Amino acid sequence: MAQESPKNSAAEIPVTSNGQLEDSHEHSFNRDLKCSLPVGLGLSETKITSHGFDGAKEGVVEAGQFSNKGSSASPKSSVISPSSAAASRLAGQGCDLIIPTGGRAQQKSGPVVLADEVKNPAMEKLELVRKWSLNTYKCTRQIISEKLGRGSRTVDLELEAQIDILRDNKKKYENILRLAQTLSTQLFQMVHTQRQLGDAFADLSLKSLELHEEFGYNAETQKLLAKNGETLLGAINFFIASVNTLVNKTIEDTLLTVKQYESARIEYDAYRTDLEELNLGPRDANTLPKIEQSQQLFQVHKEKYDKMRNDVSIKLKFLEENKVKVLHNQLVLFHNAIAAYFAGNQKQLEQTLKQFHIKLKTPGADAPSWLEEQ
Repeated sequence: MAQESPKNSAAEIPVTSNGQLEDSHEHSFNRDLKCSLPVGLGLSETKITSHGFDGAKEGVVEAGQFSNKGSSASPKSSVISPSSAAASRLAGQGCDLIIPTGGRAQQKSGPVVLADEVKNPAMEKLELVRKWSLNTYKCTRQIISEKLGRGSRTVDLELEAQIDILRDNKKKYENILRLAQTLSTQLFQMVHTQRQLGDAFADLSLKSLELHEEFGYNAETQKLLAKNGETLLGAINFFIASVNTLVNKTIEDTLLTVKQYESARIEYDAYRTDLEELNLGPRDANTLPKIEQSQQLFQVHKEKYDKMRNDVSIKLKFLEENKVKVLHNQLVLFHNAIAAYFAGNQKQLEQTLKQFHIKLKTPGADAPSWLEEQ
């Protein structure tokens, strides 16, 4: 490619195919060229060769810095697309040239920038709300249908019978727990009264010489009754604590799993009903994708339902074993303590508490200091 003399201040631009120059093309090309040249390089120092200005072709710009002697340095070439004059101008000013290619950005020079799509948190939340609303609607419709007697429900007869027995037993155990707590409160008041009565008898025994022995006997009897009452009170409180743990923790935890199982059963029946309705309808290009999607959702909820049913069965089995063991020990303790107390057998009463490792708090004993606790 021949070069012009440095004195020539114009660039050689070929004419179009019809032999005429278009002012808009010339003006646009010269303006873009000024922005695409390096700093300090003018049009007089540049040679441009064009092969046409149609959008399907490209122009080549050869630029080189001339020395005083008229010799030029090794030229540098860059490709400019005439259809994107603004991009050429940015590239010539030292900016990174970014050309969109289907959601990804490429550069002619410099580092590569990837323009990935940014996930919109609002859209994700909206999608979650939509799914939750749809699921709630299906479950609500299923519950209403069952109450109105129009919808069918899945029933495990054996498991449902065990759940009903558990709920009934829970109510009965709660009643026993309330009565035992009432007995404990009344016994505490009686023991407190007996202790005060024994102190009063002991005081009169010292002040009434003629009734010294009579008051003394009664004082000892009331104090003994108060001591045995405190021992019985310890046994009853231990019985209450154990039954309370069984009812309000162990059984309640199992019932919580039962509630989750029932929710899974409602969802399973709701999606089963949807699938049955779709299968009864026509099968065409529009309904087949819906049937396939409904089948997938039904399978997911069926697996969840089976898992929850298995969990409930296992928990009911372990609960029954634990309940029998706990209540057996507590009922034996309650019977032996009550029988020994009303028989006046102090030794048997104390032995019963030792058998169940029950430690009584000494009346009037101060709480240990923080130093002793450490």
